[in-house]
Amino acid sequence: MSDISHTDSIAVSLAEPRDFIALMKPRVMSLVVFTALVGLVAAPVAMNPVLALVSVFAIALGAGAAGVLNMWYDADIDAQMRRTRLRPIPAGRVAPGPALGFGLVMATIAVVIMGAAANYLAAGLLAFTIFFYMVIYTMGLKRRTAHNIVIGGAAGAFPPMIGWIAATGSVDLDAVLLFAIIFLWTPPHFWALALYKAGDYEKAGVPMLPVVRGAQVTRIQIVLYSVLLGAVTLMPVLTGLGGWLYATVGALSSVAFILLAVRVAFSRAGDSGETIAAALYDVRKGDKAARDLFGFSILYLFAVFAALLAEHGLGLHLATPFKLAGLGS
Repeated sequence: MSDISHTDSIAVSLAEPRDFIALMKPRVMSLVVFTALVGLVAAPVAMNPVLALVSVFAIALGAGAAGVLNMWYDADIDAQMRRTRLRPIPAGRVAPGPALGFGLVMATIAVVIMGAAANYLAAGLLAFTIFFYMVIYTMGLKRRTAHNIVIGGAAGAFPPMIGWIAATGSVDLDAVLLFAIIFLWTPPHFWALALYKAGDYEKAGVPMLPVVRGAQVTRIQIVLYSVLLGAVTLMPVLTGLGGWLYATVGALSSVAFILLAVRVAFSRAGDSGETIAAALYDVRKGDKAARDLFGFSILYLFAVFAALLAEHGLGLHLATPFKLAGLGS
């Protein structure tokens, strides 16, 4: 026990603030915060600006905590993958013990702040989201099933719903649609990455779809989910949540997404089953279609949610004639 404590203390002494920030997965956290902010702003109830900022901060803290706990548990497989082996824990800059403590403290503070600033329903969903990502996805699904991303994607889809609930105190169809967009976006986004990083996942024993079912099946699934994503992305227009700006951005982005997915389907992405470099976008020639879809998918989610933010936050919402009676807020 003393040796373990001594090792932890050495790792902590070597750690820099940026190492603990890296544990929080800042790029992922920024996307989570952005979608949560959109959910809060698009909600039909105006929230006190100060409490709204505090609520968004709580969501950011909760997302960071989930990232820390994920890196703590996955340190063993991170050490085997080229893309993740330089993360703070496998690289030895932060010891597992302090990382776990850091994540648990952050998670607790995030939930308490959300409860105080917004309401207990938002705080409860934030707590469940952290639990879902850490226990259900990271500990339960990720190493056991090729459906890990499909089911586990719910964790990343909850933030806009949390923002919505923080403002309204309730859930309605529009909040569910914001959840559904991210939920359906997650599989093609991550499977595109998995196609050209399959060698890493196989080496680490993570049963991603290309590893378990092969590249061809994965490419077909990407197209199917992309079509579903496009359809659901346009549904906020029918509820009245999205106006002309959202309809235009959503339609054009969805068409581009589907075309890129079809391009992946007709490519040889993932056929080699090898990973050539640690860099996120370095790929073999045959994998470029998957890389392009992965890169565009990030832009897609940002564009769709930015359109909603512009409409509801900047007063640019202009209703379309397509709203169906009885739908939406």
